[in-house]
Amino acid sequence: QVQLVESGGGLVQAGGSLRLSCVVSGRALSTLVMAWFRQAPGKEREFVSGISVSGDITDYADFVKGRFTISRDNAKNTVALQMNSLKPEDTAVYYCAADRNTRLIATTERPYNYWGQGTQVTVSS
Repeated sequence: QVQLVESGGGLVQAGGSLRLSCVVSGRALSTLVMAWFRQAPGKEREFVSGISVSGDITDYADFVKGRFTISRDNAKNTVALQMNSLKPEDTAVYYCAADRNTRLIATTERPYNYWGQGTQVTVSS
């Protein structure tokens, strides 16, 4: 059984930083395309960032480009999202997701087979 467990969320002031981690168990991370999504209250879940199996290709939503960095350590079965220059509009529950079937970074939810439980990020103004 594949499990994704996120950590690292919390409360931070605008301009601050947080680092989210996602630990994958039950399947080798090297077989999975990984991504982060987020969902703010009253809004649909949206793509934030994704990373290819080998880590050589990354993708970012326009609203986080230049501020967030995704990375992966296949040996440690861990994916991270470094979030800098946080804004109040970044407040959301952040979810880690994994796609076992393709080599492409999908920006929609459907291709992702596995999801974490989410971690809350709150940015105060």
